[in-house]
Amino acid sequence: MNKKTPLLGILLGCSIHATGIASELIYTPVNPNFGGNALNGSYLLGNASAQDTNKNPDLGDGYQAPSDIERFTSSLQSRLLNQLLTDVGNGNSGSLQTDAFIVDLVDDGGVLTVIITDKNTNDVTEIVVSGLNPQN
Repeated sequence: MNKKTPLLGILLGCSIHATGIASELIYTPVNPNFGGNALNGSYLLGNASAQDTNKNPDLGDGYQAPSDIERFTSSLQSRLLNQLLTDVGNGNSGSLQTDAFIVDLVDDGGVLTVIITDKNTNDVTEIVVSGLNPQN
């Protein structure tokens, strides 16, 4: 008897057994546009964005931190608006003008009216809050 015969028999037996349990291959698309799982969309978009080396010319250099004077101006405007709202809470009315907008605050017997005027477009936004009790 040949020594290769048992090895050949084992290999032949395994190959017959493997074909007996094999099944049909089924293609499942990954991209949701072509029938794939909708949860793959954000993953695919993230990968595409990470690989994108093109820059949008309209964006310029991206975010630029505000200068010291811009931060100081913004902080001062916030402080003045806060003081104006505090004064209105005490029963006073007031106004604040900046380069971009005008804010008028009027307290009329517990009804606070805030009128914001955009100086560039002359758009007016009016906010009315009722139920306030001035602290006299």
